[in-house]
Amino acid sequence: MGLFSKAAFFTTVNHLRDLPAHGGREVAFAGRSNAGKSSAINTLANHTRLAYTSKTPGRTQHINYFSLGNHNFLVDLPGYGYAKVPPDVRAHWEGLLSQYLQTREALCGLVVIMDARHPLTDLDEQMLEWFALTGRPVHILLTKSDKLSRQQATLTLNRVTYHLAEHFPHCSAQLFSSLKKTGVDEAEAVIGSWLSAG
Repeated sequence: MGLFSKAAFFTTVNHLRDLPAHGGREVAFAGRSNAGKSSAINTLANHTRLAYTSKTPGRTQHINYFSLGNHNFLVDLPGYGYAKVPPDVRAHWEGLLSQYLQTREALCGLVVIMDARHPLTDLDEQMLEWFALTGRPVHILLTKSDKLSRQQATLTLNRVTYHLAEHFPHCSAQLFSSLKKTGVDEAEAVIGSWLSAG
């Protein structure tokens, strides 16, 4: 049974004051709106409709909680950087995101989803900088890696890993494909180590 096999929707939150007091540990998932975050969550959970995937990026507008059992939670954060969202809504998300990431006691690590074809955008770097202040670990899933040749994928991973070592030493990275279901075991091992380190 995988780490995420018992994942079930728990609650949705639009304001920090409504965050659940569950006494357990949380792993948050963040990423640009079209990087494949919902697909990655669904693949890890082996569930087609757990997190909502949409043809319209930016549909996750709240913080969504999924229970993993044993007082552990997967937290799906709003996708960032989608231009067609009204400015006031985007400002609300960004405030919610940055405060959650920097102040949430239960949060033990952050998984950042990046499209393997376009990793480390300015917004991705901003997210890593926000979270670096907490000193907690980050693991990057380079999604859609099936769209690259094996050589391109390896070069991308090497480039990202080198950049992280230089600028964000608390971060690790791996290749991931929701389509081919590759990288699931590696991601589970990293996230599982965070959740069991309490």
